[in-house]
Amino acid sequence: MKIKADYSNAPKWKELSVKSRLPEQLNCLDEIAHNLWWAWNYEARRLFKSLDEKLFEEVGHNPVLLLERLGYDRKEEIVKDRTLMKKVKDVYASFRAYMDAKPDTKRPSVAYFSMEYGLNQVLKIYSGGLGMLAGDYLKEASDSNVDLCAVGFLYRYGYFTQMLSMDGQQIAHYDAQNFNSLPIERVLDENGNQVVVEVPYMNYQVHALVWCANVGRIKLYLLDTDNDMNSEYDRPITHSLYGGDWENRLKQEILLGIGGILTLNKLGIKKDIYHCNEGHAALCNLQRLCDYIDSGLTFNQAIELVRASSLYTVHTPVPAGHDYFDEALFGKYMGGYPARLGISWDEFIGMGRENPDDHNERFCMSTFACNTSQEINGVSKLHGWVSQKMFAPIWSGYFPEENHVGYVTNGVHFPTWTATEWRKVYDKFFDPNFINDQSNEDIWHAIYDVSDDEVWKTRMALKQKLVTYIREKFTQSWLRNQQDPARVVSLLDRINPNALMIGFCRRFATYKRAHLLFTDIDRLNRIVNNEEHPVIFLFSGKAHPADGAGQGLIKRIFEISQRPEFLGKIIFLEDYDMQLARRLVSGVDIWMNTPTRPLEASGTSGEKAEMNGVVNLSVLDGWWVEGYREGAGWALPQERTYENQTYQDQLDAATIYSLLENEIIPLYYNRNKKGYSEKWIKVIKNSIATIAPHYTMKRQLDDYYDKFYTKLEKRFRKLSANDSKLAKDIALWKESVAERWDGIHVVSKDISVFDNGGETGVKYTLKYVIDEQGLNDAVGLELVTLKPETDPSDREIFSVHEFKQVSHEGNNYTFELEVEPDMAGAFRSCVRMFPKNKDLPHRQDFCYVKWLD
Repeated sequence: MKIKADYSNAPKWKELSVKSRLPEQLNCLDEIAHNLWWAWNYEARRLFKSLDEKLFEEVGHNPVLLLERLGYDRKEEIVKDRTLMKKVKDVYASFRAYMDAKPDTKRPSVAYFSMEYGLNQVLKIYSGGLGMLAGDYLKEASDSNVDLCAVGFLYRYGYFTQMLSMDGQQIAHYDAQNFNSLPIERVLDENGNQVVVEVPYMNYQVHALVWCANVGRIKLYLLDTDNDMNSEYDRPITHSLYGGDWENRLKQEILLGIGGILTLNKLGIKKDIYHCNEGHAALCNLQRLCDYIDSGLTFNQAIELVRASSLYTVHTPVPAGHDYFDEALFGKYMGGYPARLGISWDEFIGMGRENPDDHNERFCMSTFACNTSQEINGVSKLHGWVSQKMFAPIWSGYFPEENHVGYVTNGVHFPTWTATEWRKVYDKFFDPNFINDQSNEDIWHAIYDVSDDEVWKTRMALKQKLVTYIREKFTQSWLRNQQDPARVVSLLDRINPNALMIGFCRRFATYKRAHLLFTDIDRLNRIVNNEEHPVIFLFSGKAHPADGAGQGLIKRIFEISQRPEFLGKIIFLEDYDMQLARRLVSGVDIWMNTPTRPLEASGTSGEKAEMNGVVNLSVLDGWWVEGYREGAGWALPQERTYENQTYQDQLDAATIYSLLENEIIPLYYNRNKKGYSEKWIKVIKNSIATIAPHYTMKRQLDDYYDKFYTKLEKRFRKLSANDSKLAKDIALWKESVAERWDGIHVVSKDISVFDNGGETGVKYTLKYVIDEQGLNDAVGLELVTLKPETDPSDREIFSVHEFKQVSHEGNNYTFELEVEPDMAGAFRSCVRMFPKNKDLPHRQDFCYVKWLD
């Protein structure tokens, strides 16, 4: 035989984790590094930076990687440095004092589910606003010491890193995360092995490793399918955020919802409230239904308990933004669940349809969340109303303004997003208890006691910090993109920290209208190139790799920024992440937002700017509808002038140009001998004093407890007490009503005022006799009157008056209502019959309606 010259099999590489050993005196640093508390404690971050400033920058401010790469000699130097060791002991003492506080058991406990969490740029498990909100929420839950845990994914690649080509085309890079160098820990079982959760998919199981990110006092459990126990088709489930096709998306949502509950079950964790942050996690309610049914309850009994302990938060203002799955795909993975629930397939899939009997309608996760949650909320006051209209078809017997969808306006985590320079100012001038009472506007009014000089000095320090960051961070990337070195140097030289800086930084979706500023290029040219009053626009943000239109906007802005007249005046900064965001929301002078009305559900970047003395210029949409105060920022009207979007864009662009030319720029440059505008400082102070206190994450967390969590817990305890007796009673009552509903009918009526008309100031009596089919006082009646000549897009209800039950004989119940018209006009009225039970939380909980003739 001929001997082969080369004969080798492929190696099967094993991941070997080797930890860098620390001197005993520094072990406390490893404990701090593995808790994201350092992400919002500037003393901790400063300590890690002081260990090796150059290395700290090289590792991207990742303390775990910093400690891993510290050399032996440097570790010995640190131990011998008395001053540095004192800082180590002081920070660790603060950390332990924080961590050792016991949770507040007076408030309901919560399990929180979200597809993404923005905690720090070193942990790439976020993409945009939804993740920022969720990350801030966990941080404030920790600061407020509530009993909360969370569930999410540990993405191998996370969201993409953004680069721009020479022509401005977005290039998406997916860089793998090394889990062993992240501020996370493996969750171990009693035998010291990493916990694995088996999640059912069709006729097989997917195995998810469980990790934990310690967010201060809060545990965030992260699921990871990229392991050898799974097939090549299932390992990628947790590869990337919002990546893959619709089948992968469904597999992700099964893992988050069903796998999330199975994870908590395996860890022995039970909470009072289960909170779905967006519809991605809606299937957590499905698994909870299965658990209750497995314990011996019927479906109708189980749904009472699941609803009573569930809250669904919607972030999307349009139906198209929700996740829909074709019946064939949904059935492929979920076909076995109806049998477990004890219902039919049509009944099961109907829970995810606005019209359950429409077999052509796809299954919507958000609709399923609405049908399995007692409480639902939007993320701003305006978005609450938009959501009422969006979900109204689910409860067809009621008008949008009558349904139970509420709102909690988003906030931001003050310690994370407020620059250290401002925090020192607030510490110096504000009440010592400020951090525990952040929503108290009276405390924030102390900003008026801060001298104008100090406010300006703080603002200029942060502007200079931003400029320095841009020069250090982006010079190499701009040169690497093969740009002309002379052009890059010219660009850097033109970044003037004394210029008025305006930031437009966010996800590049078309509805954000990043193009508005470029509607009139000549006018923009005159604005930015005024030698006496220079203006710089900073743009940053990513477009989803599948969003060609959003990428087109980035390309267009980049192309304009490369024109000679705009070089250094319009700048696009690549790879918008949390680190860059912190610099921008504190470093620019104005934060601009121009969404298409009313498509901004809330928005939070402008709230972050408020904490840093940055003034908002925005359309009155999302949070700014509530936040805007005259003399504390600028606003474009909430109402549309044109239905034609092109015309509306032109009008809004002209309004922005006019505000800049006639109000904003003159005000900013109306400078005194000290080099600043006293009137501009007044706007900053007004903004901080009157707006910022209302948009902290502490206020948001408190709102969730006040509006939803406490109410849910109270009702759930009643329903689940005594072997769930009340839940069983309500289920039995609903079954009885549903069975006899069609038989309930009008025996007689006296509604002559409808036939003959009425007059204002005259009293009329309406009378109905209803045969309740033996249900025994189970229905109510009410007169619903609509506004005359109502625009269908407006709220239509004029009045609702409930009838009184005045007598009954056998199954016949008599209802009467006395009405006295106080307004003339042609009204539309009808009598609505509905099930009535004092133990229901609201009408939509049992949405049976019969309109009577």
